[in-house]
This record gives sequence, structure tokens and C-alpha cells, in this order.
Amino acid sequence: MANMTSGRIWPEKLHAFCVTAMVKAGMREADARITADVLVTTDTWGTFTHGTKHLRAYLRKVAAGGIDPQAVPQVIAEGPAWATVDGVKAMAMVPSVMAMNLAIRKAKACGIGYAGVRHSTHFGAAGYYASMAVEHDMIGLAMSNVDTNMTAPGARGSVIGNNPFAYAAPAGAAYPVMLDVALSAVAAGKIYAAQALGKAIPGNWLVDDEGLPTTDISNYPRVGSLLPMAGHKGYGLAVMVEVLAAVLTGAAVTGHVRPWAGPTIGEMTDEGHAFIAIDVAQMMPVAEFKARMDSMIREIHAAPKAKGVDRIYLPGEMEWERRADALANGIALPADVLASLQGLAEDAGLDPQALF
Repeated sequence: MANMTSGRIWPEKLHAFCVTAMVKAGMREADARITADVLVTTDTWGTFTHGTKHLRAYLRKVAAGGIDPQAVPQVIAEGPAWATVDGVKAMAMVPSVMAMNLAIRKAKACGIGYAGVRHSTHFGAAGYYASMAVEHDMIGLAMSNVDTNMTAPGARGSVIGNNPFAYAAPAGAAYPVMLDVALSAVAAGKIYAAQALGKAIPGNWLVDDEGLPTTDISNYPRVGSLLPMAGHKGYGLAVMVEVLAAVLTGAAVTGHVRPWAGPTIGEMTDEGHAFIAIDVAQMMPVAEFKARMDSMIREIHAAPKAKGVDRIYLPGEMEWERRADALANGIALPADVLASLQGLAEDAGLDPQALF
């Protein structure tokens, strides 16, 4: 089988490649398309740590029994403004998109809607789900708990997950404002990427098994815990996500969440997710809201610049500009993502050169 070469890849070709691999692994095509859209959109944003790079590992989890490719998520409880979805061990993007659409429908009825998911696994980039609300002129929030990989102030070892959190808000002439962050100093995916590329990491990303800062990633994640973003502030926000995404939904909490890869690949991860939509139109005319957003964005853009800086970015602005370039010119995938897709092609018996 030919090795993948460098070069830009059209998003639609990458999407089709991923769908084919998932269908061959036993997923329904509709579910595969949902999953591929989440992953490819993430790559177009340039957030390569959470895009198609993970698909090979997801499908290995399918093969090991940790994800049920034929599962059909179910709404198990709901009220006028809320719902709880059982992910029943499905590929996480499927119940996540379902839940965010539910939150949007609830918001249209009540002004604000919440939908939680339990019995799920790694759902990719939280920003994808938050930005779904923007398409309906709503503000969106998305979050998930994950297996314990982050320490807490004063602790030795991992206490809680670095629980990702995202929000997105529509604007008028400007791009939507969007923030998608793990609540650790850095996403764990960036450490794995550094391992794969043989690169060093800064000294404020990890602590060792004694709770002291370290740059040694040779045995991560077996040894080492992520530091919270902004110390106690990131830790406090991670607890908030744990409450909304796991305690409230009935998902596993803190140390009871199983890692989605590694030795526990064949087990149900049981992560929880939470999705919130706020319907702008029920609180303010949408045109007025968007005009106010544009005014805020212009004011921030016009703020005095630090020496040597010629531009101030809004959250998400870089990602939307990268996406516009990717849609027009193709995605320039980094070497570690190409290597993962090469491996996926070998696993699935696909020709990787079909991507180029």
C-alpha cells in the first residue's frame, strides 16, 4: 500500500474517506456521516489534536467492544426545557449531536434548553457542538467530563479530568465568537503529539508523581498529571463541568470514568456531556443582538496594540479563518495526523492516496 504524501486534502475527500472506514467497521452510514462531519470540521479549524487523527483509535475501540457501532441513543427523561440522553455506548458524536439538537429545540420552546448525555465516550471538539447553536441564532455551550488526568491544587496525582468546555455566539458581519478549551494548562492531545514528534514541552504543563512540575513525557500518561489552567480557577471550572455533565446526567464521576484508549479500550468509558442553547430571539431581536456583537468585536479589534502586534483576535477568529482557507484550498494536515490516517487506511484496507 502506498504511503501518504504531504499536500493539501480537500475536506470532502477526507469526509468520504472517514465515512468509508467507519461503515467498514460496522457503523450505519448516517452515524458515520455525523461523526465524520465533527472530525473533519475540527481539522478545518486547525485543531488537529481533536480531529480525524483520533478516528483510528475510535475504530480500534469499536473492534475491542468499547463502542457499539450499531447503538441507537435514547432520550430517557425530559421536560419542557431539558432532556437526558443515554448514549448506550455509541460513537460519542452521535448522541452529542442528538443532544445539542434537543437543547436547541427546547430553547426554541422555552428560551433556554439543556440536554445531558451519559454512557458516552470521547466526543471530540466541544466547539463543534457549541457552534451548532449559532446556526439557529442561538448561544451554545458544550462540555464533557473525562477520565482523571489533571491534578488539583495541593494534590499529588490526578484528581479530576481536564474537562473540555466551549461556547459560541453569533455575530453579524463578523465571525461567530467561539472558545473551545480544555481546563488544563494544555490539552492532553498536545502532549501526545509532542511524544509522537519527539518535541519538548514547557515546564508548566505537567506534574510528576510527586506533584512537582516536570518536562519528562517519556512515560506519560502512566506517569504525570496535567496542571489546571490558571491554577485554582481552571480546577474550579473543571468541577463545574463535572457537575453539569456527569453528576446531573448519571454518568461516571471523576475516578470512575474509564480512559477511552489504552488498556481499557474494550470497556465502556461512561463519560457525560452537557449541552446548553440560549435562544437570543426570545430575549432581544436577533438583528439588534448581532449589531451589538459586531460593535463589541470592532471595539476589541480597535484596542491599542502591544509593541510588535498588529492585530487582536476574538476567540474563534483564527479557527474560522483557517476553515475558510481549508474550504477554499484544502487542509494541510500535520505529519502525525497523516500517519494516523495512513494507519487507518491499512486497518480498513483503503487506499490513502485517494485522499490527494
